[in-house]
Amino acid sequence: MKSRFLFIMVIILANLSSCSSKSLKNEPKEEFVKTDTFDLTKYKKAYFAGGCFWCVESIYESVTGIKEVISGYAGGSAEGATYKKVSTGVTEHAEAVEVYYDPSEIDYETLLVVFFDSHDPTTLNRQGPDYGRQYRSAIFYQNEEEKKMALATIETLQNSGKYKDKIVTEVVPLTRFYAAEDYHQDYKKRNPENSYIQNVSLPRLKKFQEKHPELLKKKK
Repeated sequence: MKSRFLFIMVIILANLSSCSSKSLKNEPKEEFVKTDTFDLTKYKKAYFAGGCFWCVESIYESVTGIKEVISGYAGGSAEGATYKKVSTGVTEHAEAVEVYYDPSEIDYETLLVVFFDSHDPTTLNRQGPDYGRQYRSAIFYQNEEEKKMALATIETLQNSGKYKDKIVTEVVPLTRFYAAEDYHQDYKKRNPENSYIQNVSLPRLKKFQEKHPELLKKKK
């Protein structure tokens, strides 16, 4: 009886610490509207997937030269993407981010450094407690230059011996990016007490920040 109780508790805790544990009935009824109104058209964009987009968004937003990060979906063949559909895996989309960056402050190669040093690129269709194709590691390139840099970085990292296992990051062309629902945007900032944020997102962010203090924005 005691062992059965412990097993049930483990399952419950695992679900509470999963990015996909949010049931649709608990989604906020009021939409969140970003208050940022500055012009983003003068900045370049890049697209990455490295597990739950709440985590990836907060990591990139902490980096100097990053002007905005949008959580969303990329890499699927289905027309359109919603959290409900992507979570079930029927669209083949990955939770991804659209990164707006100032090329005079940060280059694409540094964005790749942030990408690889903020998640485990050797775990297939998984990141931390999150499982499924929607949590795969992927780089969505927009041109041949980005593709070459991504592949060269992977080759260098694989040959360096940094990783014991093979890097499984997909390097694929960006077809279309769909912004996620409003309540997913800036999720860490607006939900600091959320169990997933406390147990997964924050530790992951702090680990990256400790590894690359030279890349971080200066606190105002």
